[in-house]
Amino acid sequence: MAEPTIRRPGEGEHHERSDGYRRVLVASEQISAIEIGFDESLVVNPHTHADHTDSFLVLEGEVEFTAGDETVVLGPGGFISSPPGARHGFRGVAGFARVLNLHTPDGGFVEEIRRTSAEIT
Repeated sequence: MAEPTIRRPGEGEHHERSDGYRRVLVASEQISAIEIGFDESLVVNPHTHADHTDSFLVLEGEVEFTAGDETVVLGPGGFISSPPGARHGFRGVAGFARVLNLHTPDGGFVEEIRRTSAEIT
């Protein structure tokens, strides 16, 4: 029988990056949830995914998102969801920002984080 995943603040699989950190909150076949903390040096160029929805909830700071041909800056509480095939990207605006990033179903992003980051235990 499946069990719920519970993470208290600060818990999860923490990976340091030169631009901040990634904290994996859950990684399953159905969903991956990642807290991404980053500075203005992070730029994720516009791209698409064929097989999953990529969603972001801004938790802290300001983030500039590309959504199709539109660019929008969102602050805390702002949300964007890009279904399969939708062009999207994001970058830090100024200072530090945090987002909750959801991939549904999981599209392999957690494995990429694990391959490219140093895990902090």
